[in-house]
Amino acid sequence: MSKSTLLLEIGLEEMPARFVTSARQELQSKVEAWLKDKRLTYSAVTSFSTPRRLAVKVNDVPVQQPDMETEARGPSEKIALNDGEWTKAALGFAKGQGVSTEDLYLKEVKGERYVFALKKTTGKRTMELLPELRGVLLAITFPKNMKWGSYQLRYVRPVKWLTALFGSEVIPFEITGIPTGKITHGHRFLGDAADLTSADVYEEELLSQHVIVDPHKRKEAIRTQIQDIAAEEGWEIPIDEGLLEEVTNLVEYPTALSGSFDESFLNVPDEVLITSMREHQRYFPVKNKQGKLAPHFITVRNGDHLHLDNVRRGNEKVLRARLADAEFFYEEDLKGSLESRLPKLASIVYHEELGTMADKTARIEAGALQLASLLHGEGSLQQTVQRAARLSKVDLVTHMVDEFPELEGLMGEYYAIHDGEQPDTAKAIREHYLPKHAGDSLPETEAGRIVSTADKLDTILTSIGIGRIPTGSQDPYGLRRQAAAVLQIYLDGNWSFDLFAFIQKLLGMLDENKLLNRPHEEVFKDVKDFFELRFRQLLKDRGIRYDVTDAVIRSGWNVPAQAVAKSDFLMNQLDKESFKKDTEAFSRVTNISKKSSPGRPDPALFQEDQESSLAEACIQVEEPLQTSLNERNVEQAYRQLQSIVPVINDYFDHVMVMAEDEQLKQNRLFHMHQTASLIRQFADFQQIVFHSE
Repeated sequence: MSKSTLLLEIGLEEMPARFVTSARQELQSKVEAWLKDKRLTYSAVTSFSTPRRLAVKVNDVPVQQPDMETEARGPSEKIALNDGEWTKAALGFAKGQGVSTEDLYLKEVKGERYVFALKKTTGKRTMELLPELRGVLLAITFPKNMKWGSYQLRYVRPVKWLTALFGSEVIPFEITGIPTGKITHGHRFLGDAADLTSADVYEEELLSQHVIVDPHKRKEAIRTQIQDIAAEEGWEIPIDEGLLEEVTNLVEYPTALSGSFDESFLNVPDEVLITSMREHQRYFPVKNKQGKLAPHFITVRNGDHLHLDNVRRGNEKVLRARLADAEFFYEEDLKGSLESRLPKLASIVYHEELGTMADKTARIEAGALQLASLLHGEGSLQQTVQRAARLSKVDLVTHMVDEFPELEGLMGEYYAIHDGEQPDTAKAIREHYLPKHAGDSLPETEAGRIVSTADKLDTILTSIGIGRIPTGSQDPYGLRRQAAAVLQIYLDGNWSFDLFAFIQKLLGMLDENKLLNRPHEEVFKDVKDFFELRFRQLLKDRGIRYDVTDAVIRSGWNVPAQAVAKSDFLMNQLDKESFKKDTEAFSRVTNISKKSSPGRPDPALFQEDQESSLAEACIQVEEPLQTSLNERNVEQAYRQLQSIVPVINDYFDHVMVMAEDEQLKQNRLFHMHQTASLIRQFADFQQIVFHSE
């Protein structure tokens, strides 16, 4: 069967750069899904994108669908046949399948015979199917859409042209009155319309019109050009991959060039200059061989190498104004201390139900002091924590953070150092925002960890306390991220306190200040459930199996570090035959204990030696087990628990728990319940699943 190349391109007014990559990937996946649904094979799919277009090219698509045979099962033989004649049921089945009774046959399925029909479907010409790709284009989703003219369509940007070819033949359809054709369009200023003779020449024709339509090639061209400039000038140019991706989606024909700015601007903190270059101008900052910021930048022009000096001067002029603004903001901020700006926090509303930013700061300070005392008692650390917490949000009212919100915390550190604050205090002000996103750095200092945790817990508890619990994909306050961050900081800090006892204390403080609009215990339950989901994800990311996660969480995970240690240990035991036997013994106890309510067994009612032996073994293990767990020596804790396994097995060999005597049975059930409680201090072993080979 002959094959041909499919090309589909939608031309648009310039899309926001952050929309382009995901839209291109979605177009490719939707086209692949459509081809699969239509039973059309292909050898390769390539997707393309620029700010003005999304496209996909599919190689070796057959010109016709393959024929298809499907077997349909109808009624059973006793219903389909009567005295050797087809019944109405069989005739109806044949009609429904579009076949004659001559095409019906009997076949046995699980011991019973049924009537079947073999339905043959002739494949359609591919060209008949391809106009359906209009729906594929319209199904692409974007974060924001718009309407234009009198059209009802909502799309990312107005459609300017449509190119749709199967080989050299145009696939006919239209969108907002624009018909498909063979014409694609080159660079807005350097190129022209290109009449494609076939789908195969798409990429090379656009290159002749100053468009590098493959985003991967365009990105690597930018990277290579930047690296060439760096090598020629003796510079170090750190390439931010996020910025590179954005610039790639801003240009169709990239040309990198360098520019300079006045060295006097280097008196402003590097992060301010870099942010101003990156966020406002999409420039790449330059460093010298010593790794220090240099008064140069790299920009990427959407065009060729002509008149680069004019382009350079224009970019330098724009950047000079940006950096002058940043310098002004910085110098103005230095005229007043962070302490002097504290009253301004009272004018910023944090949340209408939770007060101002000053109120939040006071809560952070109180929570941080509580946590510092819990972890380290009284001492100099408390003073650092208190000061850092008090000043933690003040940079929000500075000119610089108002202009560059992403510099919050960082500018707080700079200004605190300028004000003469202790270095640990200044660093904690910056670190309390960490981590800002998945994979971000964690606070390095203990003060930073404590203030960060207090801040994030306040956000989580107050939000859930007023009923703002994330649902589905909606999480406007980033509570999931902040809960995950609390757990990461807890583990990174090597902390061992009871997380939920501390949360209860914080909720009590919020309740006293009438900041919960729901019952305290109801809020606590929601908070604990919320954290459990994040903890489960944390364990999953560590490679912990779901059943091990269940076993550990059901035994209680108030001390997350201890629960993580137990999870890691159990994962390493799963393949050991001895562990399987231990688990069977532990599970036997916990399983039978479910038949009893909690109670204390009466040793006077023990009739068998094995009952006394088990009771004694548990008493001997209980205290050292708890000590080992508190010290997070989980291997030692397990060995201590493991020591009662032979006693448990001996017990079940000689003792009938469900005795006929009701008093005796109840006492033994109490004994099982008490033993199960001891076992569950380590894990709920019943949750662990052993897979047969």
